[in-house]
Amino acid sequence: MKENNFKAQFLASISECKCYVGKENAEEFIQNLYDVLFQVGKKQITTEKDFNAYFNELESSFTDVLLDVLTDKEELISIKEKLFDAIPSIYAILIEDAEFILQNDPAAKSIREIQIAYPGFFATAVYRFSHLLYQLNIPILPRILSEYAHSKTGIDIHPGASIGKQFMIDHGTGVVIGETTIIGNQVKIFQGVTLGAISVSREIKDTKRHPTIKDNVVIYSGATILGGSTVIGENSVIGGNVWLTHSIEPHSRIFHKSQIIVKGEKIKKEPINFVI
Repeated sequence: MKENNFKAQFLASISECKCYVGKENAEEFIQNLYDVLFQVGKKQITTEKDFNAYFNELESSFTDVLLDVLTDKEELISIKEKLFDAIPSIYAILIEDAEFILQNDPAAKSIREIQIAYPGFFATAVYRFSHLLYQLNIPILPRILSEYAHSKTGIDIHPGASIGKQFMIDHGTGVVIGETTIIGNQVKIFQGVTLGAISVSREIKDTKRHPTIKDNVVIYSGATILGGSTVIGENSVIGGNVWLTHSIEPHSRIFHKSQIIVKGEKIKKEPINFVI
């Protein structure tokens, strides 16, 4: 390695960077925000004084995070105000998400259990905040937050995706939702689902590359739905392991038919039902 050349190249690349991002600070902020909103961590709110203290602390830490990605002071203040002004409405949507999960998941015992222990709910919560920052054109930060949720849950939701109210991800590991995906209201998604693009190319970066999922759709585990022109009509059910690259009409039922061959003399007459 030619040290002098490397040093010059490295220092030149650093000077070209528009900002330095404290990744850990951003991750700590979104985790603290979640913990305070849903009273998951140690910062318990029992009085108005507690409320004011913790939210003032959150505002201060978010200011530090924004200082890494924004240089204009007035813009920074504006972005901070917009995020904190949006917290009540985002919180209300997340409560609807949790209630929807409780209504549809027989394993869920309470809203508190969902808020504390459901990775799909956590990933959705982080998405809803990162999506706001994405809409405000904040550089880098939305992806840092979404990748933090991805690392903790195995659920990869691009902050650019548009997701409606009463959204449910069950189990969640391996779920991928691309940048230009549009999801309506009361949609349920299971583990291993991919809402992706048919091809990957820089030439199509400004086009709609990912599918549209209309209201009241259920997508079971392992299903793959690709393409920006692909629309899944409302009230449809997409079965496990289905591969779709074309639109389907509302009220459709799409299933993958597989053939299982068992070799051996002793074969049970009835298959074993397997339900997660």
